[in-house]
Amino acid sequence: MMVLITYDVNTETEAGKRRLHKVAKACQDYGQRVQKSVFECIVDAAQLRQLQARLERIIDKETDSIRYYYLGNEWRNRVRHVGVDTSLDLEGTLIT
Repeated sequence: MMVLITYDVNTETEAGKRRLHKVAKACQDYGQRVQKSVFECIVDAAQLRQLQARLERIIDKETDSIRYYYLGNEWRNRVRHVGVDTSLDLEGTLIT
């Protein structure tokens, strides 16, 4: 399923800057960045639970926030993109 993850991490402190980096790294391990604080992740239910647990251990719930948008398996019909598209096909073959 496709899950869109957005986050806002308070970076007024050094600890906040470290949290921001950790949140981005966690999301990058499961998907691709499409905006500065927005990731598209194609995951199964177990992977999603792992990612959510990881993210929720990182953030400070008093100052930071994460939003999960569940687009499901038919996500292509729900996403419209305009402008430059530098994203990868997450369901295609990736050679690194």
